[in-house]
Amino acid sequence: MVDNNKIERLKHIIDQSQRIVFFGGAGVSTESGIPDFRSPDGLYAQKYSYPPETIVSHDFFFEHPEEFYKFYREKMLRLDARPNATHIFLAKLERAGKLTAVVTQNIDDLHAEAGSKKVYRLHGTVCDNHCTRCGSYFSADYIIKSEGVPRCDRCGGIIKPDVVLYGEGLDEKVLSGAISAISAADALIIGGTSLAVYPAAGLIDFFRGRYLVVINKTPISADGRADLVINGNIGEVFSVIMD
Repeated sequence: MVDNNKIERLKHIIDQSQRIVFFGGAGVSTESGIPDFRSPDGLYAQKYSYPPETIVSHDFFFEHPEEFYKFYREKMLRLDARPNATHIFLAKLERAGKLTAVVTQNIDDLHAEAGSKKVYRLHGTVCDNHCTRCGSYFSADYIIKSEGVPRCDRCGGIIKPDVVLYGEGLDEKVLSGAISAISAADALIIGGTSLAVYPAAGLIDFFRGRYLVVINKTPISADGRADLVINGNIGEVFSVIMD
């Protein structure tokens, strides 16, 4: 049960703010049925021929593309997922002129599906894919329908998802946009993230605004700096506010 006093405090912060930025992680998408990596039931706790953190690395993709795609299709490409209360609430907040951007560590596209327009996808998205040889674009549906290692129908090159794998840098344009949004925010809501993945987690250090809010199931490093900490399911919190 979410503390009603904290809900009222969150409502007040939202009412008093005009440039809210939401910084989210895997906990936002788990409520849509997409597994996270680090929880006891997450992907890192499961057993595969290779450690999952090795499979989703740059070098592994190019050295063992068939093993990569076996894992990727089974565990990471979840196109049947649908936006949940968090995605819907944030899109509504943007339409109301309150929220200026969503900065997400997730590689699904559920924020956009819910209607959010300004989304900075720090780790890319499964929805976009490109040939590593000629650069041709392919949809996620093409990846799903292909067998084994998906190849370009133009040049035969291996197709790679536009997701940031371990060993790869973040997109500079996305990074710059996220930093600008966070720097200009008067309220930053951090939700559904352990803040364990860098450099993404370090972006919250650019926040200089009035209110810092943390909504997460378990304590995180930013709790001590926050004006409001709510321990619970983020979808439940935003559902209560919408009701």
